[in-house]
Amino acid sequence: MNKQRLITELQSYGLRVEESTPGAAGRRGGAGPSDHRAITIDGTTVMVPVYTDRATRSPYAIRATAASPLHLEASGEAVTPIDVPNAPKFYGLTTADGTPYWKIALLHGRDVLATTVQQTCMRYRDPATACQFCAIEKSLEAGRTIARKTPQQLAEVAEAAVRLDGVTHMIMTTGTPNTSDRGAAYLTECAAAIRQRVNLPIQAQCEPPDDFAWFSRMKAAGIDSLGLHLEAVDPDVRAKIMPGKAEVPLTVYYQAFEAAVKVFGWGQVSTYLLAGLGDSLETLLEASDRLINLGVYPFVVPFVPIGETPLAHHPAPSSEFMFTLYQRVGALLKRSGLASADMKAGCAKCGACSALSTFES
Repeated sequence: MNKQRLITELQSYGLRVEESTPGAAGRRGGAGPSDHRAITIDGTTVMVPVYTDRATRSPYAIRATAASPLHLEASGEAVTPIDVPNAPKFYGLTTADGTPYWKIALLHGRDVLATTVQQTCMRYRDPATACQFCAIEKSLEAGRTIARKTPQQLAEVAEAAVRLDGVTHMIMTTGTPNTSDRGAAYLTECAAAIRQRVNLPIQAQCEPPDDFAWFSRMKAAGIDSLGLHLEAVDPDVRAKIMPGKAEVPLTVYYQAFEAAVKVFGWGQVSTYLLAGLGDSLETLLEASDRLINLGVYPFVVPFVPIGETPLAHHPAPSSEFMFTLYQRVGALLKRSGLASADMKAGCAKCGACSALSTFES
């Protein structure tokens, strides 16, 4: 089995992992990627679901024996050697006020620092507005993070993650506050503090602010790339799966994409497309083509059902669906010259939650 198909299958089926497996542990709940662990296959680090219902029934498992190093098995047969990123050194530190660094930011993939600067969302607690796939406040309820990370805390952790663990870029996302800037103002403040402390490329992620002038302010503060996440495209799917966000029309998103590309540059703006929520193959391909033509990277990711959410038992997309989607979007990317590796920071640059980057060339 080639690497493209193996990664695609792993992210659809999930992976059975024993608690004693070495490396950085995944987490349950949160803003994402949740219920995953990172593994490296032939030089490519990917995030694979391990704490989902489907993962417990997956044909894939991690094994290590006295005679064999860490490897992947499928239905009991050895498939390929693998590696796992080590738990980062910065996890062992605490701030002056006693907050563990791992409650402020986490290692994603192999070398990416990620944080949710505000772990609450104005849409989350009302079923009439909540995104049905979202678990942003679950990790807060479980005491695994704090509600709001200060700019000073983030700068402190970012500096340590670069110095101790060789982190190469950072992702800052946010729950949506009930303000017209949709979190852009606080992301700007946090980025400025981080960049004063350490030279680390940063992607910020939020809903489109009411005033696109925020894009220039974010760029001036040291934010290198921007994520504006559609998740779903079909109007009926949007209204069903994320009724609050669906009140922001697609026209506003596309206006925001155009404005953001003018500020951050071609290929430095990205969006999540969560395959498996109900959008058809053709809908996802049409959206990807439109986005690519605007200079926006369509980060196509398989939906992963997260426990204790309304979609906890919603099926993940099949590996066949994802493989076809990756092939078709990969061809569009190749034609345009848009590449994840050229992004300065962000989820698409990391690429671990999707197999798409392996289809770019």
